Amino acid sequence: MSEKHYSIIPALDTTDLALVRRIVSELSGLDIIYGYKLGFSLGLSYGLPRVVSEIREFTQKPLIYDHQKAATDIPATGALFAETMRRAGIDEVILFPQAGPVTLSAWISALKAQEIKVIVGGLMTHEAFVVSEGGFINDDAVVEIYRAAFGAGVRSFVVPLTKPAQTRALISHADLSPDCEFYSPGYGAQGGEVGEFDFIKKHHLIIGRSILHSDNPKAVVRDLAQTLRGKP
Repeated sequence: MSEKHYSIIPALDTTDLALVRRIVSELSGLDIIYGYKLGFSLGLSYGLPRVVSEIREFTQKPLIYDHQKAATDIPATGALFAETMRRAGIDEVILFPQAGPVTLSAWISALKAQEIKVIVGGLMTHEAFVVSEGGFINDDAVVEIYRAAFGAGVRSFVVPLTKPAQTRALISHADLSPDCEFYSPGYGAQGGEVGEFDFIKKHHLIIGRSILHSDNPKAVVRDLAQTLRGKP
């Protein structure tokens, strides 16, 4: 893949289902929209099956569930989680498997068995996450999460838009191949910039507050799409 490909994923992190319906209906016809990310706020407020059903009135694009954070339990619960996702109609799931390699393997296998696409993350956008930043999570363990997931057949990963240097090093140290695709939160309110990520070829930008808090979400996405077309 020689040219960079961008897409946008609105992060629907809200408890306002009417707002979700409005945003999805307004954005559904835009080609740059890859899909929509749903989180615990909608899932716990209304139940995922209902949320998925209402969104499906406006789009057939992928619906991505981010449990904030999934795969931090024992291995056996992976099958229950995967079945719940399938029954709800979720297409893709984000995992942050900090519970260790056995859980990572079990949850990936369970989701694949339900034909749900697996996206794995290990590094987050905010300060003081890994030990080198003053956080709790060991830097080497984060690298191993990506390496192990890649070894298990995962080719889709979450990396933070706020940490370009760390992301570049992470991709290299984890031996991720150039054909991987990357999902990045951190644009807008968190200050992430796309210009420092020329080393990623297929890049999905996960955007929440810039869209959710706008009076004109369609204009926000169109303006960003125009900006991205000028990027390398």
